[in-house]
Amino acid sequence: MQRVREFLRDILRQTDLVLLALCCTATAYGILMIYSATRYMNTLRLVLVQTGGAVVGIILFFLLSLVDISELMRKKGWLWLTLFGLGMILLLLVFGEAGDTGNLAWLDFPFLPFMVQPSEIVKLTFTVVLAWQLVWLQENRTLKKLPDVLFLGAHLMVFFLLYYKISSDMGSDLVFVAIFICMCFVAGVSKGWFIGGGLTAALAFYILWEEDVIEDYMKNRFIVVFDHSFHPMEEGWHQTRSLMTLGGGKLTGMGLFHGVQTQSKDSSSLPNRHTDFIFSVIGEELGLVGACIIMLIFAMLLVRGFWIALHARDRFGALLVVGIMTHLALQTFLNIAVVSGFVPTTGISLPFFSYGGTALCLQLVEMGIVLSVSRQIPAPKAG
Repeated sequence: MQRVREFLRDILRQTDLVLLALCCTATAYGILMIYSATRYMNTLRLVLVQTGGAVVGIILFFLLSLVDISELMRKKGWLWLTLFGLGMILLLLVFGEAGDTGNLAWLDFPFLPFMVQPSEIVKLTFTVVLAWQLVWLQENRTLKKLPDVLFLGAHLMVFFLLYYKISSDMGSDLVFVAIFICMCFVAGVSKGWFIGGGLTAALAFYILWEEDVIEDYMKNRFIVVFDHSFHPMEEGWHQTRSLMTLGGGKLTGMGLFHGVQTQSKDSSSLPNRHTDFIFSVIGEELGLVGACIIMLIFAMLLVRGFWIALHARDRFGALLVVGIMTHLALQTFLNIAVVSGFVPTTGISLPFFSYGGTALCLQLVEMGIVLSVSRQIPAPKAG
């Protein structure tokens, strides 16, 4: 027992306490708001699932912090992670289950009492392998020539196209693209490729829109952003209700467990309030103050994460942390922007706060990897 206590003390002594405190605060805050958002259901099941995901995630947080990921990658870990990520996507063909949005984005294994969201797992494996690819190219090539860019682009397109073909989940696919762009930019890929890629993507979007290749429901989601009165009972329903709920809290909110939309059992109330629109719940019950606290927590997490990336022992660790923090930043931005009516509905959840045991567990795993990189930062020299 004494050895166990000493082992735990050693772990805590080497832990980035700022990172740990921010992760625990965000997790606890999220569970509290999920409890509030699901009280009208008269069940604690969702809260228990989220709490279970948090417990498993925190255990993995500490375990992953003790692992040197770069050492695993040298032993062909990149190959096994790639195959594992592709396998998780292909499992959707066998065990796939459609969510509320109709996307085949969940795995319903008969031997598990809960569903698994494979995109959250694949985002992490994609990030780790991409960081390793970039370092290998940096050391062996230039990151500026066409073969190098095609090599990286092939990695993205395989995951992007395969996942979208099977799941139709464009929101998660956009996260893959954002992680790819940010990591490549930081790694030093020539800026000309970003300009060319951006112009090509814009032209392709315009052609697809004009030729009616993009489905009407997706077009309508864009139109709703510029005209909130457009299709208020259909594509505009979610954001119309979200804005009503978010604005109802004003400065200090209606009070925890007292939100009109949040606590209503009426089917015309805020939809998906414990998942994609949890930020609206916070705005209604805790007001602008509660919403700003969330944004402050995320801002501090991002600052801490990028500080770790800046001081990382090697390029692989730095790029890995950049990819993880990009994932966190993008999902946070997109979720809050959707809830506030600034971008089309994407089905992107709010990290640490939206319901989803798999997502929460994987977010804590990602933070454990960031902690692993933090542990390896060389100590400052005396004098």
